[in-house]
Amino acid sequence: MSVSRIPARVSTRAALAGGIALSSVVLLSGTAFAHVSVQPQGEAAKGGYATVNIKVPNERDNASTVKLEVNFPLDHPLASVMPQPVPGWKAEVTKSKLDKPLELHGKKINEAVSKVTWTADGSGIAPGFFQTFPLSLGQLPEDVDQLVLKSIQTYSNKEVVRWIEEQKEGAEEPQNPAPVLKLSAASDDHHGGGATAPSATATASASAGEKAGHDGKAGDHEEKAAAASSSSSSSDTTARILGVIGILVGVAGVAFGVLAGRRRSA
Repeated sequence: MSVSRIPARVSTRAALAGGIALSSVVLLSGTAFAHVSVQPQGEAAKGGYATVNIKVPNERDNASTVKLEVNFPLDHPLASVMPQPVPGWKAEVTKSKLDKPLELHGKKINEAVSKVTWTADGSGIAPGFFQTFPLSLGQLPEDVDQLVLKSIQTYSNKEVVRWIEEQKEGAEEPQNPAPVLKLSAASDDHHGGGATAPSATATASASAGEKAGHDGKAGDHEEKAAAASSSSSSSDTTARILGVIGILVGVAGVAFGVLAGRRRSA
């Protein structure tokens, strides 16, 4: 056996092994990530409202996705689920009766959204593409850290894929995992809970009362505000003038340097 051939064989085997490993990584990563998922736009805080995207990739190379069904848990019901119009798709919202009424903004609600179904009006999601379906959700529950949105994907060849398997702690990701919306800690500025902005009427009344109680000082405040505005305007004008002067000085310096260089060369 020639010694010169050994490196070539070793190189060939290494390249083959590397190709197999790379292919395995690509296949595994495709399996792990190519599934229906839910992604919030910004923050999905407990007790607040959020806009989320249901992301649906097409995993088949011989069929299009023509229908999607997303289910919402009724043990943590959402009183408001509104889909955003998606061109080429028709959305249908289904509500169900609640065993225990839900109280929202001082009102009792006896039913909540249990399912949203999108059906393609045209060709649907073609192979090699994905589609997002935006939803406005609220009021999000305060006693859980996540919402499991079990989904069903239907293809044009009648194949149905059920994304309904829940992730168990410490276990590997299931083959068809259900989309999970992670909820962040509650904040005081979310709509529907915590601190809320005062109404326009209350703001106007407060402003009128304050003006009535400070008539003697209103003129002083206006004069101070006008003086501050004038001072700020004057400062801006001065700064602009100084900036222009600086630019002109710089240009003059460059021109002087060029002329001096020419004189020396001459």
